[in-house]
Amino acid sequence: MSRVASSIIAAMIGLGAAGLGAVSAQAADLSVSSDYPGICGNASVLNRITSRFSYQVRHVPNLPQVGITDFQRIHEHRYLPADESHPIGRRYCGATVTLSDGGDRDIWYLIEEGMGFASIGDNVEFCVSGFDRWYVYNGRCRVLR
Repeated sequence: MSRVASSIIAAMIGLGAAGLGAVSAQAADLSVSSDYPGICGNASVLNRITSRFSYQVRHVPNLPQVGITDFQRIHEHRYLPADESHPIGRRYCGATVTLSDGGDRDIWYLIEEGMGFASIGDNVEFCVSGFDRWYVYNGRCRVLR
């Protein structure tokens, strides 16, 4: 079994035990083409994004019915550690995703430390270029860049 598959399975088991949410079957098929060891490339973060993206395209009108199949060029481009004036540590990450229709899109995501459900785990916000129909993250995902 590949290292990526092993880490995804371990993350899925850990998510179930920690109560951080369910991972869809589609997310289990996810492949990650990066050796980035940091939290931006963490399997549980990427699985959460994949699962929530799937929910988004099903429930937002007029979005193409596609799913994320691969993450590439994962990188962290900014880190704001928690301190007296900023009580929440934030990591800003970016990558390129391959969608089930074969297209590639930029994705920008934010990981907020300790802001998960009931302050357990981390919160993840994301924006796939071209899929922010209601401009939640401003034009072209500007808020998460």
